[in-house]
Amino acid sequence: MNSKRMLLLVLFAFSLMLVERYFRNHQVEELRLSDWFHPRKRPDVITKTDWLAPIVWEGTFDRQVLEKHYRRRNITVGLAVFATGRFAEEYLRLFLHSANKHFMTGYRVIYIMVDAFLQLPDIEPSPLRTFKAFEVDAERWWLNGSLVYMKSLGEHITSHIQDEVDFLFSMAVNQVFQNEFGVETLGPLVAQLHAWWYFRNTKNFPYERRPTSAASIPFGQGDFYYGSLMVGGTPHNILDFIEEYLNGVIHDMKNGLNSTYEKHLNKYFYLNKPTKLLSPEYSWDLAFSPPPQIQYVKVAHDSHRKL
Repeated sequence: MNSKRMLLLVLFAFSLMLVERYFRNHQVEELRLSDWFHPRKRPDVITKTDWLAPIVWEGTFDRQVLEKHYRRRNITVGLAVFATGRFAEEYLRLFLHSANKHFMTGYRVIYIMVDAFLQLPDIEPSPLRTFKAFEVDAERWWLNGSLVYMKSLGEHITSHIQDEVDFLFSMAVNQVFQNEFGVETLGPLVAQLHAWWYFRNTKNFPYERRPTSAASIPFGQGDFYYGSLMVGGTPHNILDFIEEYLNGVIHDMKNGLNSTYEKHLNKYFYLNKPTKLLSPEYSWDLAFSPPPQIQYVKVAHDSHRKL
């Protein structure tokens, strides 16, 4: 009798714990866009899309509100990096050192490196930072770097990453974090506005126009032009993009076409609208002088220097 009573008490306590967790998570998820996003503070730029997704610029977000929200969720963020080429080791060293200083400071971060040759640079250890490196067959790498990287990343998302992180960013290695890249960037599906094409006429966007390509966007259509150096979101959404990208590449290969990764990315976002867009401040090209709208460069790269 005592054992049955004890079992009932344990089950009751467990049920209370589940109920408490449910209501806590439910309450956490109630953060509204208006709680943290203040687009009127930047009248000089586009701050919302036609589908009402926020475009994050410096001055439009309340970091304190976001920090409170995400710390209660106790999140882990993954940062996958694509590294190859003759300058890759130098780039990786700069990328990781700057990420350690500016990327999601105060949160658990798992760095995921997919490469063919590289050795990890010396990075100061931290209880909040974990490094995982996965090697890719060097012979396969030279066939199509983006294809091999995305295929490998998709396999790792399926096998373990989806159970380890709440949000995942995939970034090219030829970038340096210069200022805080924080929780204002998190969302289910996050796109990066292209630093050059944001300030150009939409009629001239370099979408894939060949109608037989899986990446094709017809003339007169399209919203923004997105850069290929960063894509973010939940592991599930990143995996969905990877699968669509791989299917698109296979389709094009069968038709004798070879569209770029960036054009496939733009086609995906044309069909699957991102829930959050990052301004060019989050991927500014040092080859161009920043216009007045660029008040605070968060991440920089130099398009004139190739991998």
